[in-house]
Amino acid sequence: MVLPKQSVLFGQTEIAYSVNVSDRQTLAIHVYPDGQVAVDAPLNASHEAIAEKVKKRASWIFKQQIQFAAYPPVLPQRQYLSGETHRYLGKQYRLLVIQGDIDKVKLMNGRLVVETTAPDSRERIKKLLQDWYRLRAKAIFNERYTCCVGLVAKLDINHQQGFQLRLMSNRWGSCTHQGIIILNPELIAAPKDCIDYVITHELCHLKERNHSQAFYRLLASVMKDWELRRKRLNEMVEVRFV
Repeated sequence: MVLPKQSVLFGQTEIAYSVNVSDRQTLAIHVYPDGQVAVDAPLNASHEAIAEKVKKRASWIFKQQIQFAAYPPVLPQRQYLSGETHRYLGKQYRLLVIQGDIDKVKLMNGRLVVETTAPDSRERIKKLLQDWYRLRAKAIFNERYTCCVGLVAKLDINHQQGFQLRLMSNRWGSCTHQGIIILNPELIAAPKDCIDYVITHELCHLKERNHSQAFYRLLASVMKDWELRRKRLNEMVEVRFV
């Protein structure tokens, strides 16, 4: 359940935040690339307790917002025309739309080629690209998930449930209270080491549910360069729904 937006004052600065209450045990604060702050809170958490937690984390919140503000702005919507740039596993590919007898998508000679019976239909091209990206995401993420599960095994973190794909407007991944790992299929635009960072990050939430110092110590114990990977991911790839 999402509550009305709230805010607290930290010095002369107002911190606005949204609150989502659910059946969970701990309180977690998230700062998203657009600078918005969201709090996931237990059902019995009081407004005062939530506000106090936001105040305590104010310095961290400001730091995250400053980092995100330095990233490139969100790009405009795709037009699905030949010549557009699309990213896959960290590399840029020029889109080439051609007439064909069947609908298919392939990488060829540094281009992302869409062959279709309806080359003038942007909706058809969009659907073909989304389906192709989702198929590639499922295959590549499965490979990286297996690798990352092995990586966190030394932390006594065991996860054999696999993952789910879900388009999310401001997250690369999430871990539900039930231990379900959810990945944004748009993450397939990122290099594999960045994909590994997101999956490992979510797997570590199985042991440390919030973004506490203990969580980041846990993550660093299996991925010492996680900050570099996160920075590279956020600077290189934008959430834009292919």
